[in-house]
Amino acid sequence: MVKIKIFSVGGTIDKVYFDKLSQYQVGFPSVRAILGSLPIAFRYEIESLLRKDSLDMDDADRELIRRHVAEESCRRIIITHGTDTMIETGKVLSDIAEKCVVLTGAMEPANFKSSDAVFNIGVAVGAVSSLSHGVHIAMNGRIFNPWRCRKNRDLGVFEEL
Repeated sequence: MVKIKIFSVGGTIDKVYFDKLSQYQVGFPSVRAILGSLPIAFRYEIESLLRKDSLDMDDADRELIRRHVAEESCRRIIITHGTDTMIETGKVLSDIAEKCVVLTGAMEPANFKSSDAVFNIGVAVGAVSSLSHGVHIAMNGRIFNPWRCRKNRDLGVFEEL
């Protein structure tokens, strides 16, 4: 049976809002509740590395993520990440060989009814289960190369360059 390691680093997918003024904190990994509620045919392990909005991430945070991915024995890795800077993190990870790494996130928190989180996690699982190696971004029903995509904030989607 396929095993997938999931690193959670925060972002909108894990945000918890407290009031109408949009005060929030980055909560626990929402991927745990998402996968726990589904009939799945793979094993997984979740490790929370950070609980940050990706706009607050810096080079030291990306190095922490890189170190964990490089040292991980599992060859199939999903990283739940904020959408604003997941491309930059993907580029930092792109020289890690012999592993399939897929970054994903959500435009709205996972606990919002209209969130794309469940869909994006599903696409990421499909990608990491079927691709052989490399670093990819799974958003909006597509798989992107982090060197050849961008987040279109006006449309709320990722797109190829």
